[in-house]
Amino acid sequence: MADILEYKCPCCGGAITFDSAVQKMKCPYCDSEFDVQAFLKKDERLNEQAPDDFTWEEEAGHQWDSGEEEKMSVFVCKSCAGEIVGDENTAATECPYCGNPVVLSGRLSGTLKPDYVIPFKFDKEAAKAQLKQYVNSKKFAPKSFKTENKLEEIKGLYVPFWLFDSDTDAAVSFEATTVRTWSDSNYDYTETSFFDVFRDGSMKFVNIPCDGSSKMPDDLMESIEPFNFSEAVDFQTAYLAGYLADKYDVTMEDSIDRANRRVKTSAEQVLRGTVTYPYSSVITKDSSVQIKNGKAKYALYPVWILNTDYKGEKYTFAMNGQTGKFIGNLPVDGKKLFALFAGLTVGIGAIVYVIGTLLGLL
Repeated sequence: MADILEYKCPCCGGAITFDSAVQKMKCPYCDSEFDVQAFLKKDERLNEQAPDDFTWEEEAGHQWDSGEEEKMSVFVCKSCAGEIVGDENTAATECPYCGNPVVLSGRLSGTLKPDYVIPFKFDKEAAKAQLKQYVNSKKFAPKSFKTENKLEEIKGLYVPFWLFDSDTDAAVSFEATTVRTWSDSNYDYTETSFFDVFRDGSMKFVNIPCDGSSKMPDDLMESIEPFNFSEAVDFQTAYLAGYLADKYDVTMEDSIDRANRRVKTSAEQVLRGTVTYPYSSVITKDSSVQIKNGKAKYALYPVWILNTDYKGEKYTFAMNGQTGKFIGNLPVDGKKLFALFAGLTVGIGAIVYVIGTLLGLL
């Protein structure tokens, strides 16, 4: 069974957490503050532990489904002796009985130990405020959504990310056009010329992020990028206290194809940016991207997840816990949307009417 790391206040013995506002460990009971480095010795245990080896006991009269045993873990809280249940990827959580924040250190030991972590800079109240601001800024959201939408769950979660570095050689062929128009007394002329354009170059990519959690939608995580890696610090479990955290369940090897696609797309865009005037249009035809000296590292990035309920439907929002960037899907008020299109139709009709009237006067 994996060990549970607990962070206790040396002054009063209360459970302490990482406070994103002061970037220190803080006791909510006596307000004492401690530098994260003071808890470094707790992390030494990570390098001494063997890989997870869980043994399960079945409840009498109940049989586990095939493979179900490996998907759950039970830990005992050292503060109240309550049982903490998590899936195979839970690395940090809190006790459901006493609220004591715990880090399941065995889930982060050995090859599973992250290299870096970006600490949270925005707290729960900031995430709530961002949700309200985000919803109020959407003109086509139903008015009732802004008042009846209920926040059911908010959680600060450290999401596992694989970060890829590589040197890249890229070559891209483009089809470009130029357009020339002129007129004489009889006709209007348009001449379109086609060109084959070739670009190649070398570039370096650093910290290309690919989230390593199958539970987090890739498009949602990409939408709250970028994260500023310059603020990343060497991993310490103290930063996880008070938050949830998952270890990766998508391996580096399984993330490579996604990283390759991101490198290829970015390399093509960089070279596309060099094909400018006098071309009117540019289309990518073929490309060749060669990656070399590729390597990856493992990091935990801070994300706030907010789940809301509106008329029985669930809506999920996410906020970058470092930059505050907010994203989510909202319902659309059909009446507002119809009014917009109706207004555009009336406007176009008015323009057509004016043009027709002017032509009639000529």
